[in-house]
Amino acid sequence: EFQVVVEEMNIMTTIFLRYDNLKVYYPNSKLATLPIMNYYRSPDMGDAVDFSVNVATPPEKLALMKERLMHYLDNKKEHWYPGSMVVLRDIDDTNRLKISIWCRHTINFQDMGMRFDRRELILQEMMKILRDLDIEYRMLPLDINVRNAPPINSTRMPTTWALNF
Repeated sequence: EFQVVVEEMNIMTTIFLRYDNLKVYYPNSKLATLPIMNYYRSPDMGDAVDFSVNVATPPEKLALMKERLMHYLDNKKEHWYPGSMVVLRDIDDTNRLKISIWCRHTINFQDMGMRFDRRELILQEMMKILRDLDIEYRMLPLDINVRNAPPINSTRMPTTWALNF
């Protein structure tokens, strides 16, 4: 994968101008089998940031978190188009609410560095909001008592295991 500029297109070949100004001739029959993306004409890119919070978080705090995240995105018109969404997507492992921020950049795929800079700003704002609202994610403790396990009466255990209970 590399970036080149089309210098000239003919019936049989396409001539690309590489970053070092070397002209590269490709047969069109070969190009027809390759995925080609035009970065400068690609549409503006969408993005998603997924995170989880404790399922016991009060609905009022979740609504306030969503409102503050939307306010942040709506006030960054130079970074994001209108129509961003913050959605509660799922419950994982019975103790985590999976939340997603969906937004659309005002840049396209040609500037990946800028994309990650903007994602970092969303993550920083998200962490600030979660801290301000005292919203945490923690795994719930799970007690397992193996002292009262039933005896093992199987002959399928490895021979190197000692049965000293």
